[in-house]
Amino acid sequence: MRELLNEIVPSLSVAMEKLELNHDQWVNLLGNSTDKLHGDITLPCHTFSKILRKSPNDIAIEIANILGSELSEISDINIVNGFLNFKAKNSWISKKISSLNSDPRLGVELENSKTIVIDYSSPNIAKRMHVGHLRSTVIGDALSRILLFKGHNVVGENHIGDWGTPFGMLIEHFIECDNNNVGDIDLSTFYKEARYKFDNIDDFALRSRKRVVKLQSRDPETIDLWQNLVDYSLVHFNSVYQMLGVLLDDDNLAGESMFEELLPEVVKRLESKNLIVESEGALVVFPDGWYNRENEPLPLIIRKGDGGYNYATTDLACIINRVESIGCNEMLYVVGAEQSQHFSMVFQVAKDAEFMGEEIKAVHVPFGLVMGSDGKKLASREGKAITLKELLEESVTRAEKLILEKNPSMPDSDRSKVSRMIGIGAIKYADLSIDRNKNYVFDWNKMLSFDGNTAPYLQYAHARICSIFRRTSISRESTIDSEILVVNDFEKSLSKSIIGFSESIDETINSYSPHRLAVYLHHLAQDFASFYENCPVLVSDDENTMNSRLALCNLTARTLKTGLGLLGIETPENM
Repeated sequence: MRELLNEIVPSLSVAMEKLELNHDQWVNLLGNSTDKLHGDITLPCHTFSKILRKSPNDIAIEIANILGSELSEISDINIVNGFLNFKAKNSWISKKISSLNSDPRLGVELENSKTIVIDYSSPNIAKRMHVGHLRSTVIGDALSRILLFKGHNVVGENHIGDWGTPFGMLIEHFIECDNNNVGDIDLSTFYKEARYKFDNIDDFALRSRKRVVKLQSRDPETIDLWQNLVDYSLVHFNSVYQMLGVLLDDDNLAGESMFEELLPEVVKRLESKNLIVESEGALVVFPDGWYNRENEPLPLIIRKGDGGYNYATTDLACIINRVESIGCNEMLYVVGAEQSQHFSMVFQVAKDAEFMGEEIKAVHVPFGLVMGSDGKKLASREGKAITLKELLEESVTRAEKLILEKNPSMPDSDRSKVSRMIGIGAIKYADLSIDRNKNYVFDWNKMLSFDGNTAPYLQYAHARICSIFRRTSISRESTIDSEILVVNDFEKSLSKSIIGFSESIDETINSYSPHRLAVYLHHLAQDFASFYENCPVLVSDDENTMNSRLALCNLTARTLKTGLGLLGIETPENM
């Protein structure tokens, strides 16, 4: 409970100085209590025993005596087994929660604005987006929304694969397609068909290699064919992004083709810093500290022996562009964990070559895999590749069946809208609620359940609050200026959860982990459920209590809606 801790520290600092304990000796020990029965904030005094030559309990008592009534308006103090505990008073919580009630930002303060580039999603041209693109897209989108909310200038870049040697075979295959009509292309099979021809038909492979040369030399006919493939693929990408409700659109495109002309400049700059060496015909950089299994220096390949550039070269060009053209302070790369070594080497070379200074932060935000119920990577069903769009459509269909069972009287138009919110939200939340570093199992029954740590559970909590206000003549807006009176433990627990919203946002940003916010929202919804079951809201015989609890309900709904919105999840008012 950061807000309580911040109010305790000044008084505690004075007390600790009297014991001749300096700030560094105790401040990092002070933190949230694991035993909420005794306190919200605790200070273990065991570490001080050797210094002060007293028992932890005696030290805690001495500190409490020095504090005296200093914190009497804020918290109660108790001592258990050498732990000095601070428990927020209801009056302090009432004051804090009432001030949050009138705050449109719910206590979340703006930070000094930085320009932050987030590289995420990154599908490949001439292929359908598959389930493997889900994690990068929704994690990157959530981080974008949260950083925007904190006041940063966020530049989302969709680094699509739209250039390079595979386009020789893709363009040649496109030429050979019936009617040469881009609208007839099936992106589910197009790439595989082209690859099969390239691997098995010598004449096709030869023509493909020649086509690459034409592409790189900007032959007008070849560029026109390439652009047709790109434009057609973007129609598919955008349809998926619209279904997912993410912030990406064509303005965020920063494909490999965008940096193609900058690649020779990368080589030139690396050569000027004497970092480039020739190895077996290729141009490489050997960053310090990197070795292979044979304990030999590990190269970062910049230009291959055939003159073609590598992924590392494009990533270095991206860094030059993002630093010099965009003027970013920070770069986040939301890319799978298997690329960790690649990005570590790229960032090191970029620093060594002075493409970016020490003041610029470059962070790889890795994530695990989406797994099937068989424990294997979720990639196909009955031998057929699973596209992301098919997965989203199935989730909406399943959600609609659930809504029909639970609320058969809901009008068709409303049910269609709510089903989309629940279906898409369920898939996104199932991903975002898991520590991004871990793999997770894709489970329809779990993610669409109205119980447990799921989007439908959180969405239902929001809808339940909306239903309370539909049963009264009091509007939600009218409660925003109301005083909230915290009397019992259920009101107290819910209020403390709401007060923690700002802290959860900062924890999410500091770790680049949206699941921190998801975990917070689930606890908030649980606390609301306990409050709702034990505290009658519409108590007409006690107007002050009713108005206070209605205000607390509305503030909970606002927090849920804002928090889920930052995860890119919509909140229906009726389910």
